[in-house]
Amino acid sequence: MGFFSKILAKLGIGNDEAKAAPAPTAAPGAPGAAPAAPPPPKPVALVDVVAQLEQRAAANPQKLNWRTSIVDLLKLLDIDSSLDARKELATELGCPADLMGDSAKMNMWLHKTVLAKIAANGGNIPKELLD
Repeated sequence: MGFFSKILAKLGIGNDEAKAAPAPTAAPGAPGAAPAAPPPPKPVALVDVVAQLEQRAAANPQKLNWRTSIVDLLKLLDIDSSLDARKELATELGCPADLMGDSAKMNMWLHKTVLAKIAANGGNIPKELLD
C-alpha cells in the first residue's frame, strides 16, 4: 500500500472497488446464447472529506489547520507527518526535484497535490483549495 493510499483509506475513499465481487461469468446455456454483459462501472462516490476533517480538527486538542498545512492534514488523519514521511509522499506523487530540497516549497506543492488527488478520487475539496 502506497503512502497516498493510506490517506485515501483513512478518508474512506476507494474501498468499494477493492471489495467488489468479480464479474459473473456467462452460465452455460443454449448454443449461440450471448454471454451476459458486464455490469456498468459504478460512478465515484463523493466522500464528505471536509466534514470528516473539520470534525477531527474540532476533536483534536491541537489547533490544526488542514486547509493550509500538509503536516496538520496528516496529523488529523493520524498518519506520520515527519519530514521523511512527507518526502516519501512527495516522491510517490512525483514532486519536482527542484522542490524536494526546500521543505517549505515541497510542503506547499504536496498540500495542493494531495488535496487535488483526494478530489480526483471522490473527495469534496473546496474549489478555493484547489486553485
